[in-house]
Parts: sequence; structure tokens; C-alpha cells
Amino acid sequence: MNIFILLSAVSLCLAGAAGAIKQMHMMQQNSYYLSRYFKWLSEESDFGFYARTALGVIVALLFMVKWYAVAFIICLLFAAFCLYKNIKEQKKAIKPLVFTQRIIRTFSLAVALLLVSTALFALVQNTVVKIVAVTLCYILGIFPELLTAASFIIMKPAEKAITKGFINDAKKILRSNRHLKIIGVTGSYGKTSVKFILARILSEKFNVLATPQSFNTPMGVVRTVREKLRPQTEIFVCEMGAKNVGDIKEICDIVNPTMGLITSVGEQHLETFKTLENVCSTKFELYDAVKKNDGKVFANINSAPIYERQGRGADIIGYGTKDGAVALAENIVYSAQGTTFEVVLENERINLSTKLLGAHNVINITGAVALAKELGVKNEDIAFAVSRLEQTQHRLELKPFKNGSVMIDDAYNSNPEGCLEAVNVLSRFKDSFKVIITPGLVELGEREYDVNYSLGAAAAKAADVIIAVGKKRSEPIVKGAKEAGFKNENLFVAESFKNALEIFEPFAKSGTVLLVENDLPDNYLK
Repeated sequence: MNIFILLSAVSLCLAGAAGAIKQMHMMQQNSYYLSRYFKWLSEESDFGFYARTALGVIVALLFMVKWYAVAFIICLLFAAFCLYKNIKEQKKAIKPLVFTQRIIRTFSLAVALLLVSTALFALVQNTVVKIVAVTLCYILGIFPELLTAASFIIMKPAEKAITKGFINDAKKILRSNRHLKIIGVTGSYGKTSVKFILARILSEKFNVLATPQSFNTPMGVVRTVREKLRPQTEIFVCEMGAKNVGDIKEICDIVNPTMGLITSVGEQHLETFKTLENVCSTKFELYDAVKKNDGKVFANINSAPIYERQGRGADIIGYGTKDGAVALAENIVYSAQGTTFEVVLENERINLSTKLLGAHNVINITGAVALAKELGVKNEDIAFAVSRLEQTQHRLELKPFKNGSVMIDDAYNSNPEGCLEAVNVLSRFKDSFKVIITPGLVELGEREYDVNYSLGAAAAKAADVIIAVGKKRSEPIVKGAKEAGFKNENLFVAESFKNALEIFEPFAKSGTVLLVENDLPDNYLK
């Protein structure tokens, strides 16, 4: 056995392990769905694939002519490059890889596959086995996409069994608390904000647990129940997210909600939902689950699909600013201190003030107030809680920024209506120099181009400077802005958010307001 062939195999294994971290990062950001991961791969630049293929051919030719030492040096340099590139990418990643137990298990399997291949080559004397083993090292090391996909496929049965065990444990915990009220919150947008608002108001009277951050997947909900639910918990506010028909039902089957709140139905995740009707049906899976428990469902009738569904006889308690709402927000006044308004509910008026910005927050609070009243929270307690509401992180969050400038951080906003409302909020900052940084919106299917074009056109009317992120992705934003008459010299295209902030630097001073609108994860930035 030539020592340089073995060292070349070891080097390629190191390269494969380093490359697998990047691939698992992308798998995680695609929610562990192989179909979405493969779609992301298909949209990636082909240069890297062709370059690695060429390297593989060169190494193979060097093996054939027995230039083993040269082949080893190339493989070692390739491994060092992969390791350096991965460390660099993870440092600058918007949302770095989270080493969950699932990722640790799958990565361990990937490393094991590489080690077994190397061991077979080093220890087994059979020529055929040696050839197969070194070929595996060669392929898996140069193409970590194959290593990652194979590891996830092999682990799938085990992960399914682990998931089932966790779900059953969560169900058992929920059943053991017979007096627990479970409130499901879903919607195309606004659900995280409403969840936090509702939890804050209800905490004036009850011991409340809410799913943290954006824990709105089945396993996020299960983890919350298993780790945070206590016997003294009286109300569990459960955020429910969805990207496919049946996703809300899956969560409802776990938690069995007794009340529900639907914040909106809109053009989000159309890439997987395909139609708005599918989105609406999925959100109303919460309605179906709550009605089985004879519970009440509150819904935002400012959202047209919900208003239409209500008109078709759905038994919901409507809230919003639209005529016909059971809980109606009126007399809305915006100022530098925030917002004041009234909620009319059951022939009484509740005067409220909040630091939160935007019409959508008024509607979100109105829905939470309606549900809290149903559970017996007093008006004065509601008013106190609303006055103490803090801006949700990355959702129209107003905060100081560089050199005396101010940032409106709306990085977690990813829906068409919300983005336009954020641009509208920016436009209200009179006598200020206004800048917007945005990569646009994703997962809107055929509507994606038109929505981002409209965002560009709206930004052109509200901002003095537009910085679009992603050379390819920004095309409809740039076109929309230009065709709305925006000046070319104030329109920039950045490769990344880091680059966008560098472009913003000269504008950062007192009197400047920066809107950061939607901070896309790394798998979308191209």
C-alpha cells in the first residue's frame, strides 16, 4: 500500500467533513426537507461543482501515472481550502448552523462513513475492497452534497422513531395538566407578534407559557412542552407555522388547542402551498381543531381571505379596523411616542396606548385584547399590559444605530403586506434622510417577481437611498424603483448584508433613518 494514496484518502475525508458542515447548514435552513435542499443545490452556481470535478479528474490522472506525492499535496491543499472556506462562511453567516442533536447525530454518521471508507482501504488486503474504499473517499470527499444526502437518508428511520418518542412524551405532559388552556396562534404573518402580545396581556391574570422566539414547527412546540411546561402553568400560547397543507393539523394533533387566533391569510410560502386557497385552508385547520373542542376562534377580518371565509358561515369572532368586527379598533393616532387607539368590544370602549408602530400592530393588539376579555382579564389590566409592550425583536423595532442614525429593524418581516407597511412607516419620518436595505421576499412562487417589483416601487416613493441585497435576487426591486422614477445614483446593489452596511456607512449620521426590511437566510442570498 502506497502511503501517499492513504494520506490522499485521509485528506479527502477531511475535505468531505468540512464540506458537510456547509451542506448540513443548508439542509437545516431548508427545514431538513431533501426536496428543498436539492432545489437549493440546483439553483447554486455550477462553477464550484465543475471546479471540484476538474480537481477530481486531475487527482485520478495523477494516481494513474503514479505521481502519488503530487496527488497527496493537491488533496491536502484542497482539504485546507475547504476547512478555511467553511470557517469563513460560518463566521459571516446570517444564521449560523445550530448544532442540534439531529445535526450532531447526522454529522457523526457522515464522519463515520468517511472513517470506515479510509479504514477499509488501509486495513483490508482485498484489491476490490481497496478500490471501492478509496473511490468512496474520493467521491464523498470531493462531493460532500452526496455525503450529506446519504447521511440524512440513512438516519431518516432513526430520526422518525426519535421524533415519535418526543411527541408522545409531549402529549403525555399536556394530558397530565387537565386544567391547562391551550391557545393556538397561526397566520401567514403576525403570529409571533400576536403570541408575545397575548402572552403579556394574559400574564396579568394567569401563569402563562408561550413558545419562545419562532418555535412554531411540530418539534419546536414539542421541545417547548417537554422543557418548559410546568404543573402550575395555566395557559399555553402555542405559535403554529406552516409551509404545506396539513402542517397546522399536525401541530393541533399534538397540543389539542381549546382556543384559537388566526392573524392573517396572505401570499406567503406559495412555492409550497401553490394557491392562496391552500394557504387559507391550512390556517383554518386550527379553526377545525378548536371547534372539535367547542372552543372559540378569533380572526383578523382585515385579511380579505378570512373576511370571505367568515361570509361563508365560518363561526369566528372577527377583529380589526373593518366594519363588522366584533372587536373594532378606532380613533387611531400615531406620534413619535407610539400609538393611541380605542378597542370597541361588547358596547364598551377600552382606551389603549402603546410604543409599537404600524397599523398591523394595532390590529394585532385588538385581537389579543378580544381573546383576553373572553378569558376574563380586566380592562385596566389590559391597558397596563399594552402600555408596557416592548417592540418585538426584528419586527419594526426602533433602535439607535451608527453615528447617531436610527434603525427600524424589520428583519423578520417576510410577507408582502407587512413589508409595504414597513415602507409606509419609514415614509412617516418627516424631515429625515431615509435609507432602506432589503433583499426582497421569497417563497412566493409565481408572484415573487411582481411582489418584489412592487416593493421596489414603494421604496422609491419613501426612501432617499435604496440598497438592494443580492445581485440576481434584487433585479425586480431595482426595476420597480427605476420605473418609479428613482435616481440611479441613489440606488445600490450589495452582494451581502455586510456589504450593504458598508454602502450605508457614509449616510450614517444624526437625522438618518435606516429600514432593514427582511433579512433572508444564507440559502437565499445570491
